[in-house]
Amino acid sequence: MSKNIAAFFDIDGTIYRDSLLIEHFKMLLKYEYINMMSWESKVKEKFLKWENRTGDYDDYLDELVRTYMEALKNFNKDEMDFVAKRVMELKGDKVYRYTRDRLKYHKEQGHKVIIISGSPDFLVGKLAEKYGADDYRASIYKVNENGVFTGEVEPMWDEKSKKEAIKEFCKKYDIDLENSFAYGDTTGDLTMFKAVKNAIAINPAKKLFKKIKNNEKLKEKVTIIVERKDIIYQLDANVEILEENK
Repeated sequence: MSKNIAAFFDIDGTIYRDSLLIEHFKMLLKYEYINMMSWESKVKEKFLKWENRTGDYDDYLDELVRTYMEALKNFNKDEMDFVAKRVMELKGDKVYRYTRDRLKYHKEQGHKVIIISGSPDFLVGKLAEKYGADDYRASIYKVNENGVFTGEVEPMWDEKSKKEAIKEFCKKYDIDLENSFAYGDTTGDLTMFKAVKNAIAINPAKKLFKKIKNNEKLKEKVTIIVERKDIIYQLDANVEILEENK
């Protein structure tokens, strides 16, 4: 009996054209679960630097995640599920055309479609269901016996966590990694790229791009996809990074 082929997908910046956590954070602000002062005092400065391309996106996101984790403390998970459903209703179609089509392709081929994401589990589960994924792993935001968030998180955004998740899925679904696929956009997805034969970087962040270019095995097998406006580009890892010549 032949093994299963899998397609591993990151979500934020890979399937989804933004971050599910960011969308949820914005919705919490809208419904006044989070005090606007949290945004003004902790996150806005780094967001503006990123928006004006004078700062780093990872710095902005790190600060946002810290603020988000703190803000969820003492809220009931059922309340956050309500807001998460609104995010899916209003923003769930905000995906890249390329990865939307690849999700459809892998499902038609009978491949196991598996999402491994650093976004909160209660958001990732809803998106995984919407796009018909077979399974998923996400950051677990812990709750106490009363269903209230504690502020503790088991992350799924780093290389080590994603590597362990792939090992679990290989055992669960008897996956043939030699013929499997991985889609991601940041350095947290590197272990997925290293594990499979077919690796696709979607609008990769600079840190990821550099690691790919500096690793002969990755440079050979990773395909770069850039989706901007109404056009999709396919590049190889030898493409020149212009700012590196400044």
